[in-house]
Amino acid sequence: MTATAQAPPGATTLWGNRGWQRLWFSQAVSVLGDHVFNTTVLLWIGTTVAAGQPWAPAAVSGVLIAAAVPVLVVGPLAGVYVDRWDRRRVMMVADLLRAAFIGVLLVIPLAGDDWPAWVQVALIYSMVALSSSAAQFFNPSRFSLIASLVDEEHRTRAFGLLTATTGTAAIVGPPLAAPLLFAAGEEWALVVNVCSFLVSFVAIRMLRVPRAAPGERSGGGAFFAELAEGFRFFVRNRVLLLLVGTVFVYMLGVGTLSVLNVFFVTENLHVEASWLGTLNAAFGIGSIAGSLLAARYAHRLGETRVFAFGIALTGVVVLLYSRQSELWAALAILAVASVTIASVNVVVGPLVLRVTPQHLLGRVNAVLNPAVYLASVLSMAVTGFLASTALRDFEGELLGMHVGRIDTIYGCGALMMMTAGLLAIRPLLRHAARPDADGAA
Repeated sequence: MTATAQAPPGATTLWGNRGWQRLWFSQAVSVLGDHVFNTTVLLWIGTTVAAGQPWAPAAVSGVLIAAAVPVLVVGPLAGVYVDRWDRRRVMMVADLLRAAFIGVLLVIPLAGDDWPAWVQVALIYSMVALSSSAAQFFNPSRFSLIASLVDEEHRTRAFGLLTATTGTAAIVGPPLAAPLLFAAGEEWALVVNVCSFLVSFVAIRMLRVPRAAPGERSGGGAFFAELAEGFRFFVRNRVLLLLVGTVFVYMLGVGTLSVLNVFFVTENLHVEASWLGTLNAAFGIGSIAGSLLAARYAHRLGETRVFAFGIALTGVVVLLYSRQSELWAALAILAVASVTIASVNVVVGPLVLRVTPQHLLGRVNAVLNPAVYLASVLSMAVTGFLASTALRDFEGELLGMHVGRIDTIYGCGALMMMTAGLLAIRPLLRHAARPDADGAA
């Protein structure tokens, strides 16, 4: 059984689908607000709440932990309820809750300096964790609504546009946050985020979602029985297992870039660390371009080919990147790597929707997302550990080329990506060739 969409009458194109328009608009507004808020909170704690304190760096990193824990703890459980409940209503409630949680933080600037720093930090952590918990219900609900609102022919384009929108917000949001914080105050940055959730709520409220057909919603049985049902479906589905396994290894490789790029800039490219911002901008622009290209061409080429070959190609490009010693060559190659990375990210959603029944989408998404997130966290932790300990002073020669600690770790990550992509190509293409394939074991 596969997920099917009931496209509105007359919606012959993606942008002719008003439901999709409103879903995209809600995503665009809320994700921009999120990036403004995330940057604001980090700057707020580091420069105001914990300013001058020796524990300020730990306090800033604590924000990231507060946002991450719900992904791994709440995410897998939320999928059961997403499959039971009306997904549009779940998204509306999640938006209102997130607006309320962020709104609570307004009491801190209103109270001035009357509260101890540790109380302010604790309140920020609490509201960030609660907001992240609400997002664990919102995100799989949005994922499932795409299956209801967008037919299979247009889903890859829909995911591509959503990914491009997120990438654009990631470039635009942080630069807006700093001047907003320092010129107007943290209260206005908080208000912007609250308003983004309220605007998203209104857009989702206007959605007209086709009535769920029999079998497209969970039966509402015992919680743990439904949780086990989703897990059993996942582990018995060859395509889903192949996707999550491949993406897990792939993310282990991609994660090395996040941690070590600042050291790559200074040690391998021999330029000032300030050039990291330029590299990040090149990566962001390439990500947007890759998302738009995948939105336009991935369905024609075949999502399975784009996924498997894209992962293998990413490994090749990252390996080339690891060998660079000139800034401008590194910029160009990193931009190409971001194009392939974005293309892979775009096609994962349509592949999951293709092999997952509607009534299991929440639970499947709640397994996939934490697994991918866990791979990213593990990659960053192991990468940082190796670069700081076992490989800290590593220098050597390989095939007549000088290798150091950063390019060695990048090279290992690249080889992992190439191996994962190459191993996935044959089984995925074999599955795609079966017209009645559903991925079941």
